[in-house]
Amino acid sequence: MFLVTGGAGFIGSNLVASLVEQGKSVVVSDWLGHGDKWRNLAKHELEDIIKPEALPKFLAENADKLEGVFHMGAISATTETDGDALMENNFKLSKDLWHTSAKHNVPYIYASSAATYGGGEHGFDDNEDIAHLAKLHPLNGYGWSKQLFDRWVARRIANNDPQPPQWAGLKFFNVYGPNEYHKGGQASVAFHLFNQVMSGEAAKLFQSHHPDYSDGGQLRDFIAVEDCVEVMMWLKKNPKVSGLFNVGTGQARSFVDLARAVFSAMDRNENIKYIPTPENIRDKYQYFTEACMNKLKDAGYNRPFTSLEDGVQRYVTEFLAQEDAYK
Repeated sequence: MFLVTGGAGFIGSNLVASLVEQGKSVVVSDWLGHGDKWRNLAKHELEDIIKPEALPKFLAENADKLEGVFHMGAISATTETDGDALMENNFKLSKDLWHTSAKHNVPYIYASSAATYGGGEHGFDDNEDIAHLAKLHPLNGYGWSKQLFDRWVARRIANNDPQPPQWAGLKFFNVYGPNEYHKGGQASVAFHLFNQVMSGEAAKLFQSHHPDYSDGGQLRDFIAVEDCVEVMMWLKKNPKVSGLFNVGTGQARSFVDLARAVFSAMDRNENIKYIPTPENIRDKYQYFTEACMNKLKDAGYNRPFTSLEDGVQRYVTEFLAQEDAYK
């Protein structure tokens, strides 16, 4: 039996789909709320769905039955300003699951974030050394909460404290793909561009306020959610691999490239409008992110990552353009 926290969310539900396809028994911990988030799970056989506040009781009764814990659950909004909520959901719960996994000898894979790198002034190297992690300065509370747990783990490892038999923290970069629809403004730019074009509008991209970048020339490491799941499935099959790992393609692409991939997938003529970057995020805006993928490759992962064009083509034609867009 596998526990997937945040299993009704974006990356979590795609992971659940893969586990269920492999015939695994899956328990999801998440809040479904009053919207359509339940549709992310509607096609899959599940052992149970429990609210996060019920996790302590569930673990007390079932921890010895777990084959693995995938901790994808978090407040993931980069605009979240409630520091106490971030600590409770993104830090304390992560620690509790670590202790439980260590006590019961259960592999533990958790979602970190590329937001831990802040402005990227210290690069995008997934070095888990304590001193290296201390140099990183996230730009928002979400990134800081993820960074806080990465540093906490690093101290546990350095001190040789009790730890799970396998652990992996995954620094996801700019993920796009099916089942992100509940995320609203935090959904991928690919999703928003598709909806703008479908409604007859121009595709809206931010103007550049940096002399080294043209409008729409800001660079991101866009990665298909299917590739993120493949990395997690590989880790499940390779229990001797532990560490902090970037999960990106290793190739930064511009937002113009992304928009053109969307237009191509939709068979529409290019129509891009550049708008000012909102002033409330302008001074914290990242102009470049690119995952260094050497560490994961050196650990033995050799599956190629999906190109931006192929990933967007699949997302648009197999999901967004369909009456049922859920995986």
